[in-house]
Amino acid sequence: MERLQVGRAKLSWLNGGVNHLDGGAMFGVVPKALWSRNYPSNDKNQIELRTDPILLQLDNKNIVIDSGIGNGKLTDKQKRNFGVFEESSIDASLAELNLTTDDIDLVLMTHLHFDHACGLTIETNQGYRSVFKNAVIYASDVEWNEMQNPNIRSVNTYWEENWKAIKDQVQPFSGEIEVLSGLRMIHTGGHSDGHAIIVFEEDEDCFIHMADIMPTNAHQNKLWAMAYDDYPVTSVHQKERWMNYGYEKNAWYTFYHDAYYRAIKYNEAGDRLKVVERKR
Repeated sequence: MERLQVGRAKLSWLNGGVNHLDGGAMFGVVPKALWSRNYPSNDKNQIELRTDPILLQLDNKNIVIDSGIGNGKLTDKQKRNFGVFEESSIDASLAELNLTTDDIDLVLMTHLHFDHACGLTIETNQGYRSVFKNAVIYASDVEWNEMQNPNIRSVNTYWEENWKAIKDQVQPFSGEIEVLSGLRMIHTGGHSDGHAIIVFEEDEDCFIHMADIMPTNAHQNKLWAMAYDDYPVTSVHQKERWMNYGYEKNAWYTFYHDAYYRAIKYNEAGDRLKVVERKR
């Protein structure tokens, strides 16, 4: 399990599963000759993408950032199409830290696409139940509304089984919210209309979780947006804003999807200062 200390914030990466998606879709209009220099693909042109939540321990609170791909939510066809070779083992990861899902106080959902939200609920004989039953769950109000009322495009990723059982736990926010001192969720749009990023700042220490605006280290280029983005121009502008902001602070950038790096710290020029590699 990889860990990182940023000021008073302690981050630990949990095992939330893995999928493999088409590299062309993940890099949009960027030619493979360019993106493949930075991120490898298999013989099906798929790239490996983790779906690993981050446990953030801050001010005696146990916080989970996104929830993993879950267990038992996907059909065999979906597993094949999405290249899911491994589902979540959040319980085992938390047990390594002497925690259970009942110990989670807050869940910060950057957005509610199935690969981020399937881990919020689990099926039982009585139907679906909340996995993090004692937690307050934060998501932007725009995202929460679309989750419950998906359009013709988003209905394929916003699933009823991922929200109905947790609706009483959800606290939607508008624009920006300070969850704890120095810890903010900020609505950016871009990847989805309600997409949000997470920013933590304490004196000189900072980490920025860009979620699916920068899903892997290879998406550092401000112009490289995914074909999956609902609003790619918004993604580009928001990435430019928050990359410039973080570069000035020598911030850590943390990843949910990257199969090779958990976090990277950049300098003012955007060059790497430090990395936390994923143990493979």
